[in-house]
Amino acid sequence: MARLLVVHHSPTPTLRSLSEAVVAGTRDESITGVEVVVREALEAGADDVRAADGFLLGTPANFGYMSGALKHFFDTIFLQSGGDLGQDGSAGQGEASGSHRPYGLWVHGRYDTTGAVRSVSSIVQALSWRQSAEVLEVLGDVDETGLERAYELGGTLAALLSQD
Repeated sequence: MARLLVVHHSPTPTLRSLSEAVVAGTRDESITGVEVVVREALEAGADDVRAADGFLLGTPANFGYMSGALKHFFDTIFLQSGGDLGQDGSAGQGEASGSHRPYGLWVHGRYDTTGAVRSVSSIVQALSWRQSAEVLEVLGDVDETGLERAYELGGTLAALLSQD
């Protein structure tokens, strides 16, 4: 059975609603053969990553960056999970592990999500994960459309893994 790891930092009701919608999408009754493991960003570890076949990541956009909790997750798992550091110590081009496991991302911000998306994208590239769904960027209040898109994101990644 494929395993989908959902790692998120959802400290507000708005983010919790998006996270819940993503997880609900992963568990859509039409999708079979996928075990969904949900972890808070501060609780997820390298063992979770190594055991996963795909990933969904969720974060607020904080001061033009991903949340500190999601950054801590990446700092904790990076080298143990096949991350590639270039010769200068910066994130390399992601050829170290060759895993190319799929991932999806959702980001919520009040005014802008650009920096948060960019920061996550650069790290997952160095982990050799491949973006397998359009990034869900939600600004301001979350409406029904945002929740539907979150559900679709979860369903998309779970369905992708159920086909493997």
